[in-house]
Amino acid sequence: MSQATILGFIGLGVMGEPMCANLVRKSGATVHVFDMAGDAMARVVEKGGIAQASAAAVGETSDIVFLSLPSIVEVEAVTAQLVAAPKRPRLIVDMSTSDVARTRALAAKLKEAGIAYVDAPVARTKQAAIDGTLLISVGGTAEDVATVRPYLACMGSDVLHCGGIGSGQLVKILNNMMVFMTVNALSEVLTIGRRAGMDGEALFELLSQGSADSFVLRNHGMKSLARDQFPEKTFPMTYAIKDARLALSLADAADFRPHIAWYTYDLMCRASEAGLAQNYHPAMIQLVDGRISPVTPTPD
Repeated sequence: MSQATILGFIGLGVMGEPMCANLVRKSGATVHVFDMAGDAMARVVEKGGIAQASAAAVGETSDIVFLSLPSIVEVEAVTAQLVAAPKRPRLIVDMSTSDVARTRALAAKLKEAGIAYVDAPVARTKQAAIDGTLLISVGGTAEDVATVRPYLACMGSDVLHCGGIGSGQLVKILNNMMVFMTVNALSEVLTIGRRAGMDGEALFELLSQGSADSFVLRNHGMKSLARDQFPEKTFPMTYAIKDARLALSLADAADFRPHIAWYTYDLMCRASEAGLAQNYHPAMIQLVDGRISPVTPTPD
């Protein structure tokens, strides 16, 4: 990593803040930061980041800008500001989870403006973001990925080059859809086990010793489902619904209707409508096991 390379980071949310903190701490580079939340910026500045007054100001002072934003809508809006600024970064890295087709279209548009683009969405938990052990799936040219890999390694322990532009998003979206479907399956297994008289934590501990073992069982299952812990501000249902919708859009574009994915998406939507929108998404079990009831539409 070159000391001369100046970095920017826009978006200091639940995942973005610890990711940026690791970039500041490990990269050895100057890191300019911006977020609408002043308290998050202040915490990163305490760790060595340099606050800027706007996204455009970050772009004007940085060679490479990392984005961690809610969706492609915000990514498009922020990149438009970066393009419009008098001085532009030479490379933008989108670490958000974004629509694949719109990611590819945005990359082509930025290429015309002389800006390289890499998609590098992250997977795993908030704790992994804090620990710098995220899984980062990356799409872009070999040259651009080689340029940003050392910086991505500050935030993730597993940096996977998945192919051309958009392939990082593709892998991330399908990874998340697989997680949601597995959480759905674990919810049903746990409900059957509990109703048959088995303690949930004991059941999952035993299942983890056999062929049913998985990362989702050990993380979402043991730490959340079995303990009935569904905190807010930990990948809430609304985020899961957004990512599942992206996966279903990919399926629709491929003229394929996946049954399990659609059922899981519908289940999460109903759980959100029932009051669990801001809870950690494994809270869907409360709809599966009947603790909460779906909202009945009000007649017109």
